[in-house]
Parts: sequence; structure tokens; C-alpha cells
Amino acid sequence: MQILTLFFRGIGKIISYINTYFKTFLFLLLLVWLLSPGSSVSVANLERIDLKGEILDTGAVLEKIINAKNDPNIKGVLFFIDSPGGAFAPSMELALAIKDLKAQKPVISYAAGTMASGSYLAGVGADRIYANPAAFIGSIGVIAQGMNISELAQKIGIKEQTIKAGAFKEAGTFTREWSEEERIYLQKLIDESYMLFVKFVAKERGLKVDEKEKWADARVFLANEAKNLGLIDSLSHYEQAKKELEILSKVTNPVWKEADKIDQFLERFNQQSVQFFSTLSKNLLQNSKMQIF
Repeated sequence: MQILTLFFRGIGKIISYINTYFKTFLFLLLLVWLLSPGSSVSVANLERIDLKGEILDTGAVLEKIINAKNDPNIKGVLFFIDSPGGAFAPSMELALAIKDLKAQKPVISYAAGTMASGSYLAGVGADRIYANPAAFIGSIGVIAQGMNISELAQKIGIKEQTIKAGAFKEAGTFTREWSEEERIYLQKLIDESYMLFVKFVAKERGLKVDEKEKWADARVFLANEAKNLGLIDSLSHYEQAKKELEILSKVTNPVWKEADKIDQFLERFNQQSVQFFSTLSKNLLQNSKMQIF
């Protein structure tokens, strides 16, 4: 048994070594190949960045936007959006990042499925917005919701205990009905957030704030109506949006950035190797136990 244990520890160290140094080896090999005479590999000059699903943690997308902005080889970005929106602050963080990116190089937002609420805010600052004809656009509004479980708590014998400092520290609680002062406070917070959203969109799209009832009453519009309201620029499909970015970026030889294949390979290799040696270990241990007993 000790021999088997030492054997598999050794295998584990080999796998760890490969995972640690194999990517470096491949990178150096690729670098030598690129710098060698006669190499004709083209450097990517266009990039697609995806925003999919609910907007909560935007760290990964934000990092891609910043990297694209700072990469001198990237001449344009296609912001591919299919998201129902999400939290207000992260959505605004993305919106500001897209504006900064647009100041450096062309950006096209493409609504593949849904570009609504926070995801509309995130992409509204692009140079142009194109949308799948069946895409849902808009939902410009802000909402805050909360439950009141006081009656349920009373029925099952749960009583609230609170220690707080600050009159509105408990505003929005779900353990009791909100007071009138709390409702006024929360409504003011929502109204201010809504106007921040509306003014940002109005500035980026050249719309009138005093006509916000037409385009910012939280309705979702089909792409054609959204175009008529000025929320997007044109109906399109994915390949057309890519071609438009190539034209806008003025690249003579469009080369789209691809996912890091080394990372993908190593991830698959790691998963398969762990599974293989785990299965092998179980089989050998089972056989050894059968022989022992």
C-alpha cells in the first residue's frame, strides 16, 4: 500500500509540473515560431467581448474591456450582448468602461437576444448599436423590492430583535412593514437612480429627457420599435455587425482575436488526467485489497 501511495504521489507531482511549466514551454515555442524568418502569422486586430446572463459580478468582462483598450494591436471591439440586466452599479461600471474604450477605438454593441435594463445601460455608450430583429431592447427603469414576512413570523413564533444606529439603517427590511418615512426615503433613492440612468442614455443616444415617457418607462421593445425610438441604430445580424466594425475600424486585414487555446488545452488536459489517474488509483487499490484479503 505504501508503494502505491508513493507511486501516485509521484504521478501527482508530474501532473503538477506539467500544469506549471507546460504552458510556459508552449509560449516560448510559439514565440520562437513567430519570430522565425518566414513566419506569416497575423496578430489579432479586432476583438469580441461577451456580456451574457444576469449582471452581478462584472470583473471578468470589465478586465477584458480594459485590456482591449490598452492593447495597441486591437483596433475595434464588438460588444456582444445577450443579458436581461442586473444590478445597477455593476451595469454602470461597464457603461463607463465602454465609454472609455470608445474614446480610444471604435466599439459596436450587438444585441443578439436581450439588451435590456442594465445590459442596455452597459452597451449604450458604443459608437453604434445593432440588433437582431427579434431582440428585446430597453426596459429603462429601476426597481427595489422587498417582502414582508411579519405575519408568517408571527404564526410560527419568530420575533424580531434589532440593534441599530442611524434612523434609516433598517430601511428595506423584510421582517415588518416599511414606515412611511422609509418608503419616502427608498422612493427618493430609486427616483435618483432612475434619472441617472435616463440622463446617461439620453446623452449617449441624443434623446430628450423630457420625452422619457416614450422610451424610458421600463417597457421592453422589439428591435424595430427600438430603432424608431432611437434606442438602437439598425437591425442587423451577427456577421453584418462584424463587417460594420471592420469598416469602422479601418483595418485592411481583419483578424479576430480567438480564445486562448493553450488555456483551453491545459484545462481539458488537467480534467482528463485527474479523472484518469483517479480511476486508475481506485482500480489498483481495489485489486490490491482483493489480493491482501
